[in-house]
Amino acid sequence: MAQQEDEVQQEQIKPKPLTQPFKDYWYAGEAEITSYELQQARYGELRPGKAVLIYVTEPFVPGKQVKADASSPSNISVLKLNATKNFLTGIYPYSVMSSTFYPVTDNQHALKVTSSIQEWCGHVFAQLNNRDQFEVSTYSYFESEGDQQISLDKVPLENEIWTRIRIRPEDLPVGTVSMIPSFDYLRLVHKPVQAYKTDAQLVREDGFFTYTLNYPELERKLIIRFDEEFPYTIDSWEETYPSGFGSNSKVLTTKARKISSLKTPYWRQNGTEDVSLRDTLGL
Repeated sequence: MAQQEDEVQQEQIKPKPLTQPFKDYWYAGEAEITSYELQQARYGELRPGKAVLIYVTEPFVPGKQVKADASSPSNISVLKLNATKNFLTGIYPYSVMSSTFYPVTDNQHALKVTSSIQEWCGHVFAQLNNRDQFEVSTYSYFESEGDQQISLDKVPLENEIWTRIRIRPEDLPVGTVSMIPSFDYLRLVHKPVQAYKTDAQLVREDGFFTYTLNYPELERKLIIRFDEEFPYTIDSWEETYPSGFGSNSKVLTTKARKISSLKTPYWRQNGTEDVSLRDTLGL
């Protein structure tokens, strides 16, 4: 099934062919938008909110590592995921967003990952670029986290798991794996950006796959449930870890459950008459 901890550099793997159903679904000039009812752990309490996963294919410039403005043979086709979470902590709101750019050929790690968190105390931002190593830049209003430049060996990224699921889930890493957890988790709990050992498991049952990542050192478990058939839509997820600090810390489980899904070119739907589409998504 998948690469173990001693997997070879993914850049050495040949591009994997795209199926016709994949081409028909992901190259129709539309994005897939899926909304979720969210219960987010923060400061030792569960907070109601909404999450949205927006998937779309687009051309990517490998050198500059940005979306291409023009067609070029050197462009790489990626499946981009913009993942958002919005919830309140008492009087003030949280807005969390991560973007992952993963090659549809499924033969190397994500080319780029960004993550940002905004709330009334300030905001934090992290960016990973896939070069000779993973080059990570982090910025924060916290003194201990601000303006860092980090080089990391290439290992699987939790952020890219969400796109790999949609392309070829049978090749997800399983067993004992060194993995870099999601940037939004690392920033929310103030953990170093580095690889951690995780036990990864993929199980198929009752029409769904369940992918589980268990990080013993972090006391954290992530469970992603998705359809067993293409396009492998993500139905729900759960994330369990200690939330809060000091005496307010307790082990809580963040949960997200699918509300609705929509295939549409949302970038063209920016008029006031298009606001009703949010009702379709339950937002």
